[in-house]
Amino acid sequence: MKEFATLISALDSTNKTGLKQEAIINFLDTAPDEDKLWFLALFTGKRPRRKVSTALMKQWAMEISGIPEWLFRESYSSVGDLGETISLVLPEPVHSRDQSLALWMQQIIALDKKTEEEKKQFVLDAWQRLDHTQRFIFNKLLGGSFRVGIAAKGLINAIATYYKLEANVVAHTLMGDWQLEGVTFDALIRGEYIESHRSRPYPFCLAYALDKELPELGAVTDWQAEYKWDGIRAQLIKREGEVFIWSRGEELITDQFPEIRDTLLQWEGNFVMDGELLVFRENVVQNFSELQKRLNRKNLSRKMLEEFPVVLFAYDLLEWETEDWRQKPLWERRRKLETLCAAHSDYTIQLSPVVPLADWQELPGIRERARELNSEGIMLKHKHSPYHSGRKRGDWWKWKADPLTLDAVLIYAQKGSGRRSGYYTDYTFAVKSGDELVTIAKAYSGLTDKEIQEVSRFVNNNAIEKFGPVRTVKPELVFELAFEGISLSSRHKSGVALRFPRILRWRRDKTVKDIDDIEDIKQLIQ
Repeated sequence: MKEFATLISALDSTNKTGLKQEAIINFLDTAPDEDKLWFLALFTGKRPRRKVSTALMKQWAMEISGIPEWLFRESYSSVGDLGETISLVLPEPVHSRDQSLALWMQQIIALDKKTEEEKKQFVLDAWQRLDHTQRFIFNKLLGGSFRVGIAAKGLINAIATYYKLEANVVAHTLMGDWQLEGVTFDALIRGEYIESHRSRPYPFCLAYALDKELPELGAVTDWQAEYKWDGIRAQLIKREGEVFIWSRGEELITDQFPEIRDTLLQWEGNFVMDGELLVFRENVVQNFSELQKRLNRKNLSRKMLEEFPVVLFAYDLLEWETEDWRQKPLWERRRKLETLCAAHSDYTIQLSPVVPLADWQELPGIRERARELNSEGIMLKHKHSPYHSGRKRGDWWKWKADPLTLDAVLIYAQKGSGRRSGYYTDYTFAVKSGDELVTIAKAYSGLTDKEIQEVSRFVNNNAIEKFGPVRTVKPELVFELAFEGISLSSRHKSGVALRFPRILRWRRDKTVKDIDDIEDIKQLIQ
């Protein structure tokens, strides 16, 4: 448990990917295999359901700490997390217990058949033997709300680096339907429970943001222009009668898109193609928010499939009949892709259209009108380029349309984590709706360290209310927000959702009277 506590503390104390991966590697160096297996299980959501109610945990914590409920509520309001609040108000441990994470999990699972008094005795005994950090983790495990502070890609890369494995094999294993019983950690991460060769994707070819004038690229006839779609970049793999769909984030998402899977199962041949998954309704690409409504659902109803029909816009062909085609020029890969799609004419898999260009002067206007098609901008690919692994400057460029902007006022603020835990860095903004203010977006980036310190001083001096770690502030500070897209949303009070909102600049020259009105903002929706 000490190794696991050290790992979780390290993951929560930094936002830097390198430091997070270093913490995971240290854990893999020192923890027993059974604890490593439980770490993977917790990360992939295979945690046991709640064994003790939070109300009982709170009651027992107040009993042994001797504090009244009002003081506990005040402490909880300041800390913002029940498990951490309990770990802080408890008296110092009187004993120590150094037992494995796996043993703790076995004991927690066994609480299912215990009486309330037996549960209480177990919990109090654990609290008396664990330090603050271990208590916090124990409380989260007990409450069934434990989260691991690292993205899937970061964990996969750390494991792959440490054990000198291919990241896609590790990803395929971890995202699969494995259970704790009957597996070993070493065999699991090495893919011994899967046929990894069939599902193995290629590294995605990525583009650099265009940083030169168009004529500097040379002859326009040497380039293929396409729209840059805002969906989920994916590789579709069909090998030996099986289909696998991988996201660019190295997640296996086959079951989330059954219509694409079932279509490919009917196609002849073995191949790997690259493309974009999009909701496509009435021959129009829909906003990303429509695609979000289908993501991460365990069960996709017939109604969901009909309301949010997904298609793949195919970009490229990476493999044909077991032969790696990535070193062939783009024009040849595209020609073969066109032949493949033409032989299997199907609504759910379509060629991403090429934008015809006579000269470079046409492209700026096409780029600016891209939003009318719910596109983010333009992709430029050299017709003789191979399909690189990752980014290689000069062959593929992305030229996004200028972001949309609006002016909004800060109304809520919350402190950050890690090195910014002493400052308010998480902000909620509002716009006008008649005589009222309605929240429009949250944003966490865009300010300098000096500006963050200024905003934090303002929050400390102008807080109106507090709700746990969140502070309501006087609506005085106005900021210009940039965002990539906007759509109607019934889940937001404003009635709209912004895509990738961030702070563009602090508008010190404006007051709350100058912020945008929600009805004007809705006019931006295509």
